[in-house]
Amino acid sequence: MEAAAEPGNLAGVRHIILVLSGKGGVGKSTISTELALALHHEGKKVGILDIDLCGPSIPNMLQAQGRAVHQCDRGWVPVFVDREQSISLMSVGFLLENPDEAVVWRGPKKNALIKQFVSDVAWGELDYLVVDTPPGTSDEHMAVVEALRPYRPLGALVVTTPQAVSVGDVRRELTFCKKTGLQVVGVVENMSGFACPHCEECTNIFSRGGGEELAQLAGVPFLGSVPLDPELTRSLEEGHDLTQEFPKSPAFPALTSIARKILDRLPALLS
Repeated sequence: MEAAAEPGNLAGVRHIILVLSGKGGVGKSTISTELALALHHEGKKVGILDIDLCGPSIPNMLQAQGRAVHQCDRGWVPVFVDREQSISLMSVGFLLENPDEAVVWRGPKKNALIKQFVSDVAWGELDYLVVDTPPGTSDEHMAVVEALRPYRPLGALVVTTPQAVSVGDVRRELTFCKKTGLQVVGVVENMSGFACPHCEECTNIFSRGGGEELAQLAGVPFLGSVPLDPELTRSLEEGHDLTQEFPKSPAFPALTSIARKILDRLPALLS
């Protein structure tokens, strides 16, 4: 049995969820952001660790771009994105002098920063830490899984889109979870149909049911489908809270349901 980690900056974090996908462009950062907001509205204190080093988009989604990361005696202080300081964020986007600057780093430097993010961010007390990862099953994924393993993460939330090409790539991500011993919290199908803002009809642009079928074949929970929704897009581009600004959005009940299913499954995940 693996020993628990020494007390450190993650000692006050109760549960860690990694958001993974074998494919880029499926909306991991969107799901990470909206999951954090949904958990926050369920009364939880949440942190987001953005380790998508080459595409750090969450600061923009939470209207936190340009904010400074400060140092304290325990390391970096994450950026708080709400007045109550109940949602905190750490991203490489805060460390770049120019937001348009490309991160042109080789694997060892990326891995070193990921380990530093895990050990040197002073999160304080959190109910959930949501870790947004880059696409694939590369060095960065191995680095974050190994760095977090002593803290016994709750598991992985795997994101796909409905079409067969995406599902095939995400199937490999489930294999990655199995090989690394990472429990799968569940599968989310993003961009599952287009919700028309005028007639509210949902049109399946790509396909339908790929995420649910993948979950059934893999024997893992299917947590739900999130539609393509112009209001969701607008909330992310303008840095607004979907649940506060667009409560009638078709994506709102889907995202809330996913968060509640994770909360409901917590005893089983911890057993």
